[in-house]
Amino acid sequence: MRESGILLPVSALPSKHGIGKLGQAAYDFIDFLSEAGCHYWQVLPLSPTGYGDSPYQSCSTFAGNPYLIDFERLAARGWLIPSDYEGIPWESSEDEIDYALLYRQVMPVLRTAFRNFKKRPPVDFKRFCSQQKAWLRDYALFTALKEAHEGRPWSDWEEELALCKKEAVAEAKTLYQDEIEFQQFVQYCFFTQWNALKAYANRRSIRIIGDIPIYAAYDSAEVWAQPKLFQLDAEKKPVAVAGCPPDIFSATGQLWGNPLWDWDAMAKDGYSWWLNRLDFTLKLYDVVRIDHFRGFERYYAIPYGAETAEHGTWKKGPDYALWKAAKAKFGEMHVIAEDLGNITPAVIRLLKRTGFPGMKVMQFAFDGGADNPYLPHNFETSNCVCYTGTHDNHTLRGWIKSNSAAANTYAAEYLGVKKQKKLPKAMVRAAWGSIARIAIAPLQDFLNAPPSARINTPSTLGGNWVWRTKPSDYTEKLKGRIREANTLYGRLNEPEKAAPEKKKRRVSAKKTEA
Repeated sequence: MRESGILLPVSALPSKHGIGKLGQAAYDFIDFLSEAGCHYWQVLPLSPTGYGDSPYQSCSTFAGNPYLIDFERLAARGWLIPSDYEGIPWESSEDEIDYALLYRQVMPVLRTAFRNFKKRPPVDFKRFCSQQKAWLRDYALFTALKEAHEGRPWSDWEEELALCKKEAVAEAKTLYQDEIEFQQFVQYCFFTQWNALKAYANRRSIRIIGDIPIYAAYDSAEVWAQPKLFQLDAEKKPVAVAGCPPDIFSATGQLWGNPLWDWDAMAKDGYSWWLNRLDFTLKLYDVVRIDHFRGFERYYAIPYGAETAEHGTWKKGPDYALWKAAKAKFGEMHVIAEDLGNITPAVIRLLKRTGFPGMKVMQFAFDGGADNPYLPHNFETSNCVCYTGTHDNHTLRGWIKSNSAAANTYAAEYLGVKKQKKLPKAMVRAAWGSIARIAIAPLQDFLNAPPSARINTPSTLGGNWVWRTKPSDYTEKLKGRIREANTLYGRLNEPEKAAPEKKKRRVSAKKTEA
């Protein structure tokens, strides 16, 4: 089956409250995708944003982002009234997220909801906390302690708490009991809303592609509470950190700064932590994109304290052993491997052993000759996903602007267009017309969005993860263009039993359903 999808982070949905939410706009986008004949909605990590406002530098590998919780659906449960969240400044620009405003404004609204929630907690709250206890207890305590320490990283806390001493942790659980319950409530709200949204997507025959960042942030619940998972010294400082070596895109490489997994220690218990993470994520999404897949074969270790990534070394990862254990536990897994970057024959062998489809990014196709592996005529198998670009790439308009004249000339010749301004549409057609089983484009590429709509520029701080769409972007004309491409290239999702559901009226504050 040939399939298609659109990449759009939840945060980029239209919203009156500063950032995309798990509310009506998300349901409307699912309807839009279904009516356009798509199969997939690819979202980026749903985790709380961290350093540089990035969801790839989160304080948790499991938790959901509180900013995405929809206030109207909390009002529908009787925990908020409109005056609790309306009339508050949520944005400084209609098409950009202002994270500083969200940091100040979101949690007070959720605390109001929590006070009302406590008057009559729903019967499924305790069940949620029990089902998620493997990660939720540590996360709720960790975030409660961060709140008590005015947001400072755990490494700046007093030594007994920083080192997670048993007595200090027990005292903190008693002292911050109400804050711990509040953090559990926030996660309950997030996952209740997410699970309802995913169920609706599946009823509309739309599947969700999620994302697993390969690494955890240093200032995270996992590093704080489970240091044995990582390559840390006796003082819980990293021995080395993650990144990528210098290449044609960066003369000094990419210094991500994440602590590295202690794969040798994980192997001793059969990679149980990673299997639990995969179990959680495979239930959260329909398909999972594994970020930086080559890091499982070998990973790049940069000495802790280095200012650039120039002097790291490659070290052996778990290779197929982890995925053998995963296949034994889960059987068939719906996974996409992000196999971009420095790909060696060993990484190619690992990918073939897993059977996971890799990624082909059209923006990488035109800086070489006819043997470039990202050119559609060089795709060796249909077991791949063809992207026009990813969240780390330019918009197609930005890509044209950043290219050399030779690259744009070659792209125009290859794609059969005479004017460079027609390249974006031609790139989408080439991706949809390729032999790849799945073709995906960021929504910006169908919108022909300007360079300012880029989601992320790797190895930079500021101006990333802020782009938002407006309601006026979702036109019938755009929907028709996407459906036309799906029809023309045999990617139309038109299941017999996917008749549109009747749209519900906007939620009422008197109703109790999330």
